[in-house]
Amino acid sequence: MSSNESATSRQTPVDHGRESVLVLGLGNPGSRYAGTRHNVGFLVLEELARRRGQALRDELCGSLVSGQDGVWLAVPQTYMNRSGFAARCLVERHGFPPHQILVVVDDVHLELGRLRLRRRGSAGGHRGLESILENLGTDEIARLRLGIGPAIPGEDLVGHVLGPFQEDELATVQEMVKRGADACEVWAREGIESAMNQFNA
Repeated sequence: MSSNESATSRQTPVDHGRESVLVLGLGNPGSRYAGTRHNVGFLVLEELARRRGQALRDELCGSLVSGQDGVWLAVPQTYMNRSGFAARCLVERHGFPPHQILVVVDDVHLELGRLRLRRRGSAGGHRGLESILENLGTDEIARLRLGIGPAIPGEDLVGHVLGPFQEDELATVQEMVKRGADACEVWAREGIESAMNQFNA
């Protein structure tokens, strides 16, 4: 990490008057799934960790985690549909209340590149988010949805989300990942309302 990056991290810490927060990025572990649409949650957490000088390499609760300045980052390694087991373990160990948790997920219902933050709600058909809501016993969990675009007519949905982005989509994906990390930083620093106002437009 460069000295400039270190200075930036020091200038924008989480408000220490607030409780510690947890940002969960969802995806599937392993090289087979790297770079697929379903794994954009992982990409955002990796970008966020890079900016903050954190390394997602400590193993805890079936996740790769890192905690610094009151901000915990985690990428469950349990596979998408079992993400809730990792989330519940982290919550039980560290006592994160629901309003201090943000889940970062892909969304086939949003056009590629679009972001949508919500304070609460249903899983909207996303199996990873559904697993988290079921295991935590509440839908009062903030979520950042990242648009990966719908399947084309006749395309299998599973094949779509587990497939790679097209070459002409990569620039949009990279920009979305950066804005997704921006949104996570604002959420951790200023809360959900401020993040929604800035990134849902």
